[in-house]
Amino acid sequence: MPSYKLSYFTATALGEPIRFLFSYAGIEFVDERFDYEKDWPKLKPTMPFGKVPVLEVDGKKIDQSVAIGRYLAKQCGLVGKNDWESLEIDATVDTIHDLRANIAGFHYESNEQAKEEKLKAAKETVPYYLERLDAQVKKNGGYFVGGTLTWADLTFVALLDYLNYMMNEDIVEKYENLKQLQKKVEELPAIKSWIKKRPPTMYQK
Repeated sequence: MPSYKLSYFTATALGEPIRFLFSYAGIEFVDERFDYEKDWPKLKPTMPFGKVPVLEVDGKKIDQSVAIGRYLAKQCGLVGKNDWESLEIDATVDTIHDLRANIAGFHYESNEQAKEEKLKAAKETVPYYLERLDAQVKKNGGYFVGGTLTWADLTFVALLDYLNYMMNEDIVEKYENLKQLQKKVEELPAIKSWIKKRPPTMYQK
């Protein structure tokens, strides 16, 4: 079994889907968290593209959270049953990250006027995405793809508290199928125990 170390900020955000996958699979990993203000400036040059999360596998560093997620999903049987299903899962994960980028676009905007405009745009785009994701879960028997748990489901639920934090509301409140999915994933024994023991961060409920 390889040794794994995940390096990320003291936040859930992009690190959390990876932590969910490790926890779900019962794979031990070093969960290295550091402070953005204090530690990041000196750590940044040591990261492959100056970004995190970064996963170390037996000392080899790799970045890109979605690629890391896909790699781990293969290790723990959370990819599709065939190439088409895997493609559907990949497309769903990319859509979830489009939604995140849309919300982050206004959340991190420092110019007040631009922030206002981006928020207005997000107020339209976010429901547009959520309605379609909700319908997808309904059509697929309570999961995003293939009527069974995949890494797309873990990705969405792992990112939710971060998305809620940025939107300053519970974004799935009006979407029954997404709400049920969140409940199902958070009730998985391995995920439930991870949520209970994970260190508090600025984004958590």
